[in-house]
Amino acid sequence: MTENQTFLQARRKSVYVVILAVLFVCLMLDYVPGLSAYVGWVTPPVALFLGLAFALICGQAHPKFNKKMSKYLLQYSVVGLGFGMNLHASLASGKEGMEFTILSVVGTLIIGWFIGRKCLKVDRNTSYLISSGTAICGGSAIAAVGPVLKAKDEEMSVALGTIFILNAIALFIFPVIGHALDMGQHEFGTWAAIAIHDTSSVVGAGAAYGEEALQVATTIKLTRALWIIPLAIVTSLIFKSKGKKMYMPWFILFFVLAMVFNTYVLGRTETGIAIGSFINDFARKMLTITLFFIGASLSRDVLKAVGVKPLVQGVLLWVVISVATLAYIYWF
Repeated sequence: MTENQTFLQARRKSVYVVILAVLFVCLMLDYVPGLSAYVGWVTPPVALFLGLAFALICGQAHPKFNKKMSKYLLQYSVVGLGFGMNLHASLASGKEGMEFTILSVVGTLIIGWFIGRKCLKVDRNTSYLISSGTAICGGSAIAAVGPVLKAKDEEMSVALGTIFILNAIALFIFPVIGHALDMGQHEFGTWAAIAIHDTSSVVGAGAAYGEEALQVATTIKLTRALWIIPLAIVTSLIFKSKGKKMYMPWFILFFVLAMVFNTYVLGRTETGIAIGSFINDFARKMLTITLFFIGASLSRDVLKAVGVKPLVQGVLLWVVISVATLAYIYWF
């Protein structure tokens, strides 16, 4: 590495640290009386945009750190959200979307196979991974199915890159579309949970739209994520894969436990309610930081690796599911 390259890398890392520090400090200033009005600009979409802008302009500064933090901080943040949710209200919200969730998971896999394999001639593994990520919960589903499918690293990278790009777009455009269509909080939460891939973007879009939208979106999305288990089992049967480890989204269980604890323990006293509210609020702030990490993980190399056909498959499948979900919400 030349002296100039070393200097550029050091400067890139310094800029990265400065942006991250500014985001964190601004989020913490929200707890200081009188200052919250000045730091309200730090929202999930802004954090994601800053991460994306940094990665595409400067390149990746800490790729391993980004990957680890985006994975674990997202899980901790989702669990923290459970401390601000009532179990009975959440079950009532999630139950209504359950039937369409089941139908959409199966339908997405079938439509994805048709678009990817029959229309675009995308290779089998990549097409299946993109369909699985779209059907259930983005990167988590791909991480679970990939080893069972015996997918190659480049196939995993292409599928993850496709889903990642569409997730970033969804976080920006879904709230805008929701407001343009004058969608209610419950309707938007249901739409976002089914039509957006990753949990991070679903929660981010829900938080940007409103409190009820966040609760509905989170509940339905995490219920949907449980389909990882039967999907991995069916995949192993279809592709004759045995002895492969399966990724288990254990954080979903802890999210449910947090919701139960908040409903039956913290929710009984004013002090408990205040504690649950603080944990929930802090979790939302950490989710905003998570979205910066996710944005900063994107690189020009990822964009180049995706290619046209897998991206077209992802976009077409995404549009079909988004429109079908809207039709279901408005007409059924």
